[in-house]
Amino acid sequence: MSQTTTYAGSAGGAKSDIETSTIRAISWRLIPFLILAYFFSYLDRVNLGFAALTMNAELKFTPLIFSWGAGIFFIGYFIFEVPSNLALERFGASRWIARIMVTWGIISALMALVSGVTSFYVLRFLLGVAEAGFFPGIILYLTYWYPAEYRARFLAAFAIAVPVSTVIGAPVSGLLLGLDGAMGLKGWQWLFIIEGIPSVLLGIVTWFYLTDRPEKADWLSAEQKAWLKTKLDSEIAAKQAVKHLSLGEALSSSKVIMLSLIYFGFVGALYGMQFWLPQIVKAFGLTNAQTGFVTAIPYLFGTVAMILWARHSDATRERVMHVGAPLLLTAVALGVSSQLTDPSLTMIALTVAALGVFCCFGVFWTLPTAWLSGTAAAGGIALINSIGNLAGFGGPYLIGWIKDQTGSTSHGLLALAVLPLIAGLLVFFGGHGSKTEFAAHTPRP
Repeated sequence: MSQTTTYAGSAGGAKSDIETSTIRAISWRLIPFLILAYFFSYLDRVNLGFAALTMNAELKFTPLIFSWGAGIFFIGYFIFEVPSNLALERFGASRWIARIMVTWGIISALMALVSGVTSFYVLRFLLGVAEAGFFPGIILYLTYWYPAEYRARFLAAFAIAVPVSTVIGAPVSGLLLGLDGAMGLKGWQWLFIIEGIPSVLLGIVTWFYLTDRPEKADWLSAEQKAWLKTKLDSEIAAKQAVKHLSLGEALSSSKVIMLSLIYFGFVGALYGMQFWLPQIVKAFGLTNAQTGFVTAIPYLFGTVAMILWARHSDATRERVMHVGAPLLLTAVALGVSSQLTDPSLTMIALTVAALGVFCCFGVFWTLPTAWLSGTAAAGGIALINSIGNLAGFGGPYLIGWIKDQTGSTSHGLLALAVLPLIAGLLVFFGGHGSKTEFAAHTPRP
C-alpha cells in the first residue's frame, strides 16, 4: 500500500497501520510521564486539605483563614495563567513545563515554614503563580500530538492524575501526618517537604525528556511524522476555513467566555470537595490514617468512570451531553449529601458527586480544542482555565464561610451544588458547541 493510500484510508475508513502505530508510539512516550507530572502538581496543590487536619489547630487557623489560604492560590494562578501559556507556545513545552515544575516543587516544600496567617497566604499565592500554565499548557501541548477524534480519551488519561493523586495521595498524606515529632518537625511539615521534592526532580527530567513538537521527535519514524503532519494540518485548515481567530478575538469570544463560566461551575465543585472532604470525613470520628483511606474512595470510582466516559464520548462523537449530564449529576449528589447524617450514606452521595465531576473532566476540553488553534488556542484555553479556576477560590471559601457561620459543612455543600447546576444548564442551553460542530472538524474514522 502506498503512503498516500494509507493516509486516505485512515481518514475515511478503518484505521491504517501507520495511524495505529503512530498514536501508540505517542501515547507510550508522553502520557505516562505527563500523568506522573500532573499527579505531583495536583497533589502539591491540594495536600493542604490533609495538612489542615493538624496544622489548623496548631497554628490556630479558623475555617475562614483556611479557606482564604486554600483559595488565594487561585488568585496568583489566575493572574499569570494566560502569560504562562503564551510563554509555553513561544519557548517550548520542555523548557517551560520544567520551569513550572521546579518552582512549584520548591514553593510547595517551603510550605513547611508556615508559621502564621501572613506566611500561609504569601506561600499559597506564590504556589499559584509558580504553577500557572501547567494544566492548560499540557492541554495545548497534547493538541500538537493528537488528532481531534483521539483527544477526549487521552485528555482523560492525562487528567486521571487528578483522582489518582487522591486515591494514592490521601492515604499517604494521612500516614505522613504520623511523622509528627520526627527530627523536631510536625507531621504536616513533613507532608509538604516529602510531597514537594518529587516535583523538583521531575522538572529536571522534563527538560530533557519532553519533545516540543512532532517534527523534533526522533522516536517517531519519518512515515509516522508525515502521517501526523498531514492529519493535523488538515484539521487546522478546517478550523481556519470556518474562521481564523486572532488571539484578541479568541480572548473576547462569547464561546470562550461561556466555556469559562461552565468550567467555573465545574472547578467550584471539584475544589470545594477536594479541600474540605478530609475534614468532613475526619468528623466521622476517624483517625488521620483512616481518614486518608476513606477520602480516597470517591476518587477511586471517579478514576474508572473518567476513562470509560471519555471513551464513550469518543466512540459516539458526542460532547455536549457527556459534559452537561455529569455536571447535573454532581449538583444533585452534593445537594443530597448535605441532607444526610449517616456517614455511609454521606460517602455514597459524595462518591456519586465525584463520579459526575470526573466524568466531564476529560471531555470538557475537547470543546475549545475543536475550533481553536495556534496562538488563539494557547490564549483561549488559558483564559478558560484561569477564569474557571477562580472557582478554586470561591468553592472552598463558600464552604468555609458557611461553616464559620453555622459550625457545619452541610449547608456549604448545599450551596456548592448551585455551581455545577448552573454549569450543567449552560452546557445544554448556552449554545457554545454541539456534536455537529465537533464533527465538522473531525474526519470520521
